[in-house]
Amino acid sequence: MSAPAPSPESQRLPLPLPPTRLTQVLGKRPSPVVGWLANRVMDVVCALPASMRDALARFVGWLAFTLGIRRRVALENLAHAYPEKSEATRRAIALGAYITMARVVIESIDPKDHVEPEWEVPEVQGAAWETLKATIAKGQGALLVTAHFGNWERAGKMILRRGIPLNALVRPLNGALNMRIVDNRVAAGAGLIYPKGAIAQAQEAVQLGETVLMLLDQSLPAKAAVFVPFFGRPASTTPAMAVVAQRTGAPVFVVMGIRDASGRKMRLEVEGPIAPPEGVGEQDAVTAHTAAVTAVLEKYVRRYPEQWLWLHRRWKVQPPSEGATPLQGLNP
Repeated sequence: MSAPAPSPESQRLPLPLPPTRLTQVLGKRPSPVVGWLANRVMDVVCALPASMRDALARFVGWLAFTLGIRRRVALENLAHAYPEKSEATRRAIALGAYITMARVVIESIDPKDHVEPEWEVPEVQGAAWETLKATIAKGQGALLVTAHFGNWERAGKMILRRGIPLNALVRPLNGALNMRIVDNRVAAGAGLIYPKGAIAQAQEAVQLGETVLMLLDQSLPAKAAVFVPFFGRPASTTPAMAVVAQRTGAPVFVVMGIRDASGRKMRLEVEGPIAPPEGVGEQDAVTAHTAAVTAVLEKYVRRYPEQWLWLHRRWKVQPPSEGATPLQGLNP
């Protein structure tokens, strides 16, 4: 009996090259000596068998939680999000989040990670995936939204290896570990869009038929943000996604990389397109569209709470007083 033919999603396409206009890496690299030493240590970690790397991630996550590094922040966030759960349950979720973060770091420093398929589930879940592929095939751009969830670095690589051109909205980073992760992004084929001039560059990418990936779960200063509900509380959120969608008409998709029960494999799930609301003013539409997409992110976090970054002070920025003008700090 002949073996079954592989599914289309399991047939990897050649890795795309990032747009040359978006390959500049911003940030501060360490001194040559420190950088060399740090990279040799990371090389040793990456050379470990997968089972040992995952055991190391579990240990590092447990150690950080036990030592109390940002533990109070995580537990306070969980108490607000899940007041009905017991303290023991919330602590277990928090520990899972620490392990997730350690896994992300260890997985993301591996320069070979973007050419090794063993960690990914080939099939993408959600009919929206076919819609996204059809959009790109027609030469149209799209906006992709995700969160600090599962492993957002790997999720981007899984999109790229399926033939979707991707540019990520990122921040300048410092240090040997962070710069190694950034270099791996470019090596995987991702373009980099930095905050200064981000709106214009994102619009250009969409108009060129590319996608732009944004993480929509970080706090911003109030003057640059819109406030939308997240776990029942107003959360300061970038309006960049909604602004670019409004100006270009590009469809918006939520793309989540979700770990399986073992934590060592990931699958993609896609929802969308998530349309902007109708019948509201321009500024209200930006907030409403941001809220609609954030609601989808919340759904996934509620479904897999241990895979989200509860260590982040998501609600630290409060809404401005009456009369303040929102979006005034947004980079064009």
